[in-house]
Amino acid sequence: MKVMLLGASGLTGGKVLEGLLAREDVSSVVAPMRRTLPLNHEKLHQQEVDFDRLDEHSDLFAVDAIVCCLGTTIKKAGSREQFRKVDYGYPMKAAELGRANGAQVFVLMSAIASSSSSTVFYNRVKGELEDGIKSLGYPCLSIYQPSLLLGERNEQRTAEALGIKAMPLINRALIGPLEKFRGIEAVTVARAMVNEVSALAQQAPAQSEVRVHEYPDIKALAAQDVAS
Repeated sequence: MKVMLLGASGLTGGKVLEGLLAREDVSSVVAPMRRTLPLNHEKLHQQEVDFDRLDEHSDLFAVDAIVCCLGTTIKKAGSREQFRKVDYGYPMKAAELGRANGAQVFVLMSAIASSSSSTVFYNRVKGELEDGIKSLGYPCLSIYQPSLLLGERNEQRTAEALGIKAMPLINRALIGPLEKFRGIEAVTVARAMVNEVSALAQQAPAQSEVRVHEYPDIKALAAQDVAS
């Protein structure tokens, strides 16, 4: 199985990369990057690209599955327009190129409460991306909607850092219908994604399918023992 990973340098993407490289059923991992990682592995194929000109690298998208962990914050992006480019424009173009090149599976990192009709800009952009990729007709589209991602980041995000410190207490109060808002370890999300990609490679759905995973589903998928 040949897998493309977008966002390999991020918190979750880095863990997904580790998991994919460790799988015997993954023959190669294609990672388009702005700047390559200081990592050498026989199955890893890094390619520096200009994400504003992805069409020039269409051949890279001839893969079996794409895992997309691209994402930023409005503060880091500098404006709503730039945020939308990174969180909608780049993933959408990647999905289009993947489908045109025969990719069968697309695994998308989205966010809880994403909706194209949301009054919250961040959630609306995430929802619009989900809707856009759904329209491409992937045989299997799997959408992950975690709440706050827990883990050590390379960048400083003050608001998230405060939330992470309080999350163990908050999680205990989020029960029943509120469970989906619990913070979750990025490594858990990554493990679930890798497990699902491997499972889908072994047995693709009989018909086109869209899966949406929130906290309980993600935890369950991460706990599965999927043979290589």
